[in-house]
Amino acid sequence: MAMDLAVVSARGATRWQHAHPWIFKSDVVRFPSAPAGAVRVEDPRGRPIGTALWSPASEISLRMVDRDTPAELDQPWWHDRLARAIARRDDIRRHSSACRLIHGEGDALPSLVCDRYDRWLVVQLMSAGLDTFQDQIVAALVQLTGCDGILARNDAAARAREELPRETTLLHGDVPREIEVHEHGVKYLAAPWTGQKTGAFLDQRENRHRIGQLARGRALDCFAYHGSFALHLAANADTVVAVDSSGAALERARQNAERNARANITFVEADAFDDLRARDRAGERFDTIVVDPPAFAKNRPSLPAAIRGYHEINLRALRLLAPGGIMFTASCSYHLTKPLFLEMIEGAAADSGRRIALRELRTQPADHPELLTIPESGYLKGAILEAMD
Repeated sequence: MAMDLAVVSARGATRWQHAHPWIFKSDVVRFPSAPAGAVRVEDPRGRPIGTALWSPASEISLRMVDRDTPAELDQPWWHDRLARAIARRDDIRRHSSACRLIHGEGDALPSLVCDRYDRWLVVQLMSAGLDTFQDQIVAALVQLTGCDGILARNDAAARAREELPRETTLLHGDVPREIEVHEHGVKYLAAPWTGQKTGAFLDQRENRHRIGQLARGRALDCFAYHGSFALHLAANADTVVAVDSSGAALERARQNAERNARANITFVEADAFDDLRARDRAGERFDTIVVDPPAFAKNRPSLPAAIRGYHEINLRALRLLAPGGIMFTASCSYHLTKPLFLEMIEGAAADSGRRIALRELRTQPADHPELLTIPESGYLKGAILEAMD
């Protein structure tokens, strides 16, 4: 069957020529009459520019996937595209049993996420156009990975914007409620059915390992969640204080500590802002600090308030840092750009009245590729700081 046609504006065509796959509704001159799926795309002059995933209800109407027109998005096409992405992760398996196999636009597979937890996969199909190819994607993933099960965590808010149901469903085999992950010598439990994201925060894997290598003395982990940072800190620090506002999250963190035989971690249920203020008033000092808060800026209008929050939490942490101490700080808010992140850190350092050195800039790991032409593929910023006095 011949593919339906979408015609896009010159601006939309130029965006694709500049290697960004999104074409917004405002740049579609002629909409396909077919339901969600694959369509061929032409520019205003009738010249073919490629094949796209078509989402009728979305502001991102077209997600370009191939420069061929039309590219048959059949089983071999999906197998080849997925195989190339998966092959890029081969080296990660040497030190971790969990990684991101598919990072959406970063792997030329817009709106598709696939994370591997040992022998099981968790996927997210985030657009209506992609959702129509679920069977082909699942078949290719099973063949390529030999996985025991595939779970769809299609419960993200982005699905609602595509007029798709938000649900968690089993697509192949079976997937356990908990999976033990091995990461640079640390073990922890991922919760694919109920945990954050697809079951764990895989994007901080290399940053956890790095600050763990640098850790020493008395350490503090703010926003500890399930204790992933704290576990890495505990390998080299004398003691670790892990702070989180969720008692349920800290209970999982305690279980993870027991799994690693780490008896040097103390768990504190408290609001991180309040806890840091109280420790500052008490004159406490830490040799190693991690500040890894949730995304304060969920959208652009919330950015000013988010910057104030990031500034406050980093200022409080810097005041607790012992002379010569090391601090890792991060933001997973896409709207807080790298320049704004650095500006925020500089402001917090200035307000602390201390000489703070920038040791390292950190970002996403290799299995979360950030394409230079697709800023939306990158969101994680991090920095390792040192107190010089």
